[in-house]
Amino acid sequence: MGLTKKNIGISVLGDGFKIDKIEDSDKIIALGGNPNVGKSTVFNSLTGLKQHTGNWPGKTVANARGEYKYKDNRFIVVDLPGAYSLMSSSLEEEIARDFICFARPDATVIVADATCLERNLNFILQTMEITDKVIVCVNLIDEAKRKKINIDTAKLSQILKIPVIATVARKKRGLNNLPQTVYDVCNNQIHNTPYQVRYDQALEGALEKLLPAVKETALNKLNSRWIALKLLENDEKLIKSLNTYLGVDIANNKKLQQAVNQALDYLESQGVGRENIRDKIVAGLFAAAEEIYAQTVQTKNKEYNLMDRKIDKILTSKKFGIPVMLALLGFILWLTIAGANFPSNMLSRFFAFLETKLLYLFELMNSPDWVTGIVVLGVYRTLSWVVSVMLPPMAIFFPLFTLLEDLGYLPRVAFNLDNFFKKSKAHGKQALTMCMGFGCNAAGVIGCRIIESPRERLIAILTNNFVPCNGRFPILTAVISMFFAGVFVPALQSLISALILTAVILLGVFMTLLVSRLLSATVLKGMPSNFTLELPPYRKPQIGRIIVRSIFDRTLFVLGRAVAVAIPAGMVIWLMANINVDGISLLKHCADFLQPFAYWLGMDGYILMAFVLGFPANEIVIPIIIMSYLSAGTLTEAAGLEQLRALLVSNGWTWITAVCVMLFTLMHWPCGTTCLTVKKETQSAKWTLAAFLIPTVTGMLCCFVFANVARLFTAI
Repeated sequence: MGLTKKNIGISVLGDGFKIDKIEDSDKIIALGGNPNVGKSTVFNSLTGLKQHTGNWPGKTVANARGEYKYKDNRFIVVDLPGAYSLMSSSLEEEIARDFICFARPDATVIVADATCLERNLNFILQTMEITDKVIVCVNLIDEAKRKKINIDTAKLSQILKIPVIATVARKKRGLNNLPQTVYDVCNNQIHNTPYQVRYDQALEGALEKLLPAVKETALNKLNSRWIALKLLENDEKLIKSLNTYLGVDIANNKKLQQAVNQALDYLESQGVGRENIRDKIVAGLFAAAEEIYAQTVQTKNKEYNLMDRKIDKILTSKKFGIPVMLALLGFILWLTIAGANFPSNMLSRFFAFLETKLLYLFELMNSPDWVTGIVVLGVYRTLSWVVSVMLPPMAIFFPLFTLLEDLGYLPRVAFNLDNFFKKSKAHGKQALTMCMGFGCNAAGVIGCRIIESPRERLIAILTNNFVPCNGRFPILTAVISMFFAGVFVPALQSLISALILTAVILLGVFMTLLVSRLLSATVLKGMPSNFTLELPPYRKPQIGRIIVRSIFDRTLFVLGRAVAVAIPAGMVIWLMANINVDGISLLKHCADFLQPFAYWLGMDGYILMAFVLGFPANEIVIPIIIMSYLSAGTLTEAAGLEQLRALLVSNGWTWITAVCVMLFTLMHWPCGTTCLTVKKETQSAKWTLAAFLIPTVTGMLCCFVFANVARLFTAI
């Protein structure tokens, strides 16, 4: 994403930032701010449905771009990644800073949280050091009033010397003033003279020595004072970008380097070492934010967040945090599985009805049997299986997951698990991506974008498949019900099933931590990075936003990829089941070939072949097993669990087979959708292959050890 206007730093940002056919009258608006401040709500209110999402060029961080018209001008709004500062400590911060700096937007709107304005002022002040075309949108004013926090926005605007608008974005209160203010700033009808942070005497003295040389180099393209700060701070990434944007080689500019060295020597003489310069800058920003906050905000209730802290004493405590988290996860999984049964059956019946009509249509067209078989009994039937089994659980799980996210609970999950991941030398935010994997591993892989460290992000991607997705739950629940819970009295069966399924999930979490630790000690060596984990205030969820985000951004996105992979798979499955060689189907030939290897894994050739053919979507594994045992030519389904258990037992299944199938279901190669997602996120065939092999080898080792040890003790 980017702009075709002159002097906007395309050479720095890359050609991928280009926006074609932009008119001279069009205006570019950068929308920035901390995470969890309602920035997306403001973005959606401005742009409506005229928006699209993607990745920043060459990055794994998502962006959104939208547009709206006001007074015959088109305004293109770029939603920047949520960040706590612009000091490039993370990928999100680097992207936000570079866009504001080098894309030179006509206006930058910073959304701030009224309930914690002092922390947000840090980001606002840093933005004002880069550009003078800044507008502050103080959002969540209603929550601030509820907590008896009064903000004098007029005085805040007077101190900052930029427009300040109070809003309640989710109720669209105050937003009607934003387009006019943006219009005025973009068209120079409001001339901002932003507040300037004054640092301590030593740093100000160093800036005074450096500024004349910087002003000569910057040529009015950027704020000279801010460039001087970055040179003193020695921000290498930014300096490299400045070289490109300014058209100079800063390192070889003798006059500029001489001025930098003089400024650094001066700081040394004042007792400020080079390693302490950033701390001095940060201290100055926080001091300024504290002073402005004290002048503009009055808090009548000093204990305004007392209720949040009381809740957190339970949800993040060492004693109750993990049990509550597991109980909540179990409830969501139970609700997802139980709630998906009815809509899944409805979709199944609907697709079966359509199938009869399709078969009749192909019969009317005198279509050859092999064409009908491939198109209807192969591709269509496989697609109907994938959609009917995947869509209902995702449509339930993703809204529930988004609800927890909206309430502010997910950061508490990361807080509770941070110590475990730290011991595994992984990132605490991996807990969040692991949770996403319960709905869909592809969504979990996409969620790894929230991890700043490339090394730790890669670890999270490679281990996400150890968490069972909703496509693997039907296999796990069916096997548990048939071979373990079924031996108990009916009243206890659901409880036993839930306990065993929870144990399987905990095994997956344990393997995630173990493999993460092994990767950190071998191919991805490194220490876990520190990160700021915000525990946002608990908020009333926005139901409309939850539905839109979960359905359009997650459910349909993941389902679309699954459908794309399932289409060729349906064709392959039908062909293998119906093409005979020496009177035996290709499916049986392949199963016989895999039989010796499958035996050592505690399974048989048909089971292993079902997992292979189930690569597009795990939901079709059980139907393929049934089809193979019944020697049918198309996917089929047993009438019930009792009949299915009888079929499996008659084909050699034992409790050992059942456990090995569960282990392999938990730990085997990612589905086709997830593999495509890994390839897109890592941009590497090597790491995609690693994501395929790591869980597969782990699962095979576990099955091999368990099956042969169990057989040994059974024989004894």
